[in-house]
Amino acid sequence: MSMSQVRVERRASQRFEYQLPVSIGASGHEGSGFTQDLSGRGVSFITDMKLAEGESVDLTLMMPSEITLGESMRVRCRGQVKRTLALDIAGKISVAVHFAGYEYLPAANEIKTSDATPVSSHADQTGASMHTFDWRNTRSLAHR
Repeated sequence: MSMSQVRVERRASQRFEYQLPVSIGASGHEGSGFTQDLSGRGVSFITDMKLAEGESVDLTLMMPSEITLGESMRVRCRGQVKRTLALDIAGKISVAVHFAGYEYLPAANEIKTSDATPVSSHADQTGASMHTFDWRNTRSLAHR
């Protein structure tokens, strides 16, 4: 086996390959895209929205049950763009985002809470529960 065949996985949580629609908000403009893969700590998605490394973004998507470890639910994630890659498809880019926190959006007046250990928790003006996390103090979602 050659050295080029050996690859060390540095991710702390399992990634799931999902092609889900995602709404994107950043720097006062909005866009949309589709996820490539998703974990409890971040996401990779394709969009035609112009985003830059280091930029803060808000993403809204339907988080699948494999990640929530319960039912699928709508989630708004806050994060930071870690890298972008121009694709061969005209105007499309691949974007990797690391989550800084997230909030479960209420469905039928029901507020969901996080399964991880929040550093702080409160409700916003819409009634959505908001959580901020120190990812170093939580267990990997894949190992629960």
